[in-house]
Amino acid sequence: MTVMLPVALWGQSPVDAYNLSQTELRGSARFMSMAGAFTALGGDLSTLNQNPAGIGVYRGSDVGLTLDLNMMSSKSSGIPAGSSWNRTHFDVNNFGYVGTFNLNDQVMQTFSWGISYGRQKSFERQFRGGGVALQSSLSNYIALMTDGISPYDMNFDKDKNYNPYFNSDINWLSILAYSGGLINPIPGETEMPDGTYEPVLTDTYNGLFQQPVYDDKGNLIIAPTTGTADFLVRERGYVDEYSINFGGNLANTVYWGLGIGITDMNFEQQANYIETLKGANVPASSNPMDGIVEGNCDYELANWKKISGTGVNLKFGLIFKPINEFRLGIAVHTPTWYSLNTLYNASVDFGADNGVKASDYTETADYSWNLRSPWRLMIGAAGVIGGRGIISVDYEYQAYNAMKTSDSYGDFTDFNDYIKSDYKASNTIRVGGEFRVTPQFSLRAGYAFTSTNVNNDIKDNKMEVVTTGCNPAYSLNNNTSYVTAGLGYRTGGFYADLAYVHRHMESAYHCFSPFKDYDGLWTLAPQATITDNSSQLVLTLGYKF
Repeated sequence: MTVMLPVALWGQSPVDAYNLSQTELRGSARFMSMAGAFTALGGDLSTLNQNPAGIGVYRGSDVGLTLDLNMMSSKSSGIPAGSSWNRTHFDVNNFGYVGTFNLNDQVMQTFSWGISYGRQKSFERQFRGGGVALQSSLSNYIALMTDGISPYDMNFDKDKNYNPYFNSDINWLSILAYSGGLINPIPGETEMPDGTYEPVLTDTYNGLFQQPVYDDKGNLIIAPTTGTADFLVRERGYVDEYSINFGGNLANTVYWGLGIGITDMNFEQQANYIETLKGANVPASSNPMDGIVEGNCDYELANWKKISGTGVNLKFGLIFKPINEFRLGIAVHTPTWYSLNTLYNASVDFGADNGVKASDYTETADYSWNLRSPWRLMIGAAGVIGGRGIISVDYEYQAYNAMKTSDSYGDFTDFNDYIKSDYKASNTIRVGGEFRVTPQFSLRAGYAFTSTNVNNDIKDNKMEVVTTGCNPAYSLNNNTSYVTAGLGYRTGGFYADLAYVHRHMESAYHCFSPFKDYDGLWTLAPQATITDNSSQLVLTLGYKF
């Protein structure tokens, strides 16, 4: 059954905004072999997606196609049972056309226009891990989150046509955990009008993990629960951009460009989380009034999510060439204004050694929302050495703390405040070089580095992280680096470029958010280091005329 959520609270989160706004080094083989350091250069189809002023450098027309063979790997480490995943993936990285009109004017010498398609991001990856020792349980985090909510409000009532998933504003993870046996309300009593007492379920909950209890002398009187966690995450999808650009050449000194980008996004994730616990607070029976007993148990939480939609952005750029041997470039990208739709559902299966079993699944949420991605500023300088060599350096600023989420009713103030506190701007340095060995043959190399866009408090597990729907897991990227090399061949109007690009990125994967327990102490979730490496072979074939 597909339903509309009554509130936006569980439809999206700062984590989604963060994940969907990440960028990669993508483009033509020449562009990638020089690590994308093209803000001050131009004359390449990839500049339509970077600095649109690069279109003004053209003196003729250009048509080209780029193919990408990506050998990817993901490895989880820092845990007892890490694993590796490898896959080879083929993409059409870029294709486009630029047309140039010579205006025979000393000031406005040329006018160019271009259209291009470019893959901006691939979400393809998979990682898993197991045997992570638990300090607490996801169920305890959910129990604290659910305290204050009556268990009766989380029960289905067919007679009243009441479904808590879409007839209440209760967090779906609380409802699923309650019906799936992960959290158990503490039984109590309530006084009736006649002075008697009736048993009731209170709005305070036990999680499965029992923390140690000591007497006044420090002697252990209740042993703690022990257990391990396992996880599996599969992701796939892409962000594609279709660009329409216009630009020109002013007196062979200033080149300008204006671009419109239309993006197409598709992201899908399957995430499974398993806990195996000994000496846990398991339900005594299927009747919650019977309370809890000590026992062993395990459960699996499975989440599926799909986010898709379209967006639009604007780009403006200038390249200034005071002398033939030197160029300066600047480009500004507005945020991409996305209109997105999220689908997600989840299920849980629980079993204890006393025979108690429970399982449940949510409805399928169907929710529309808006995302404003980070705006971007690029500054570059390039020099020509001896008529045969080029050295180019770029700096890029991406304002991740300026992301915003909203729906048709307005901004999500709480989520946007989390964005400002959780994330910060990233800084990218790109350096590229090209040397023309012969008039036909060139060698190229480059390096790019992007700093983390995550604030220290969230990296250091000192704050709670808000996630989407029933999936409490999230990952935080550290620094990303690219090492690139390539070569090019030109004869007449035909050109062929080949690039090799190695990308290295580490991220911290958290199975759920750190949280403060009843004593006010921070409790950490299972965590692993995920290392993503990729080696790309990129081929561009084109013709200039």
